[in-house]
Amino acid sequence: MSFDAEWAAARATASLRLDHAGGATGSDLALNQDHIGAVGSEAHRLHSRLQTDGRHAATASAEAAAALAREGFSSGTALAKANSRWESQVKTLVAACAQISNGLNYSLSSHAREEQQLYAEFTSSKIEQYLT
Repeated sequence: MSFDAEWAAARATASLRLDHAGGATGSDLALNQDHIGAVGSEAHRLHSRLQTDGRHAATASAEAAAALAREGFSSGTALAKANSRWESQVKTLVAACAQISNGLNYSLSSHAREEQQLYAEFTSSKIEQYLT
């Protein structure tokens, strides 16, 4: 199965899980800011680790592939292709982790601003009631 097919299957499964997360009552899925912050932090940690740990064998693999190819082994080309695919997949995962982390951070700060705005609006409407 290709990476794209596996990714699509995983997304479909996750979507089904989210659809049923509300339980038997049919309530909406709810997360508090601590949960969102924890997921964002984990995504950031994974992003940082993937950038370094995901590439630790890149140079050695490229050198081994070149050496094998120079000696006439067809496995050199296969290793180079596998290394290239690995690099591509790591870049995709790093970008996805960054998107998740940044998106959740934005959601948290946006929600906080909206809460402050609503609080200010409700407070001012109460003041206006007492002044009229």
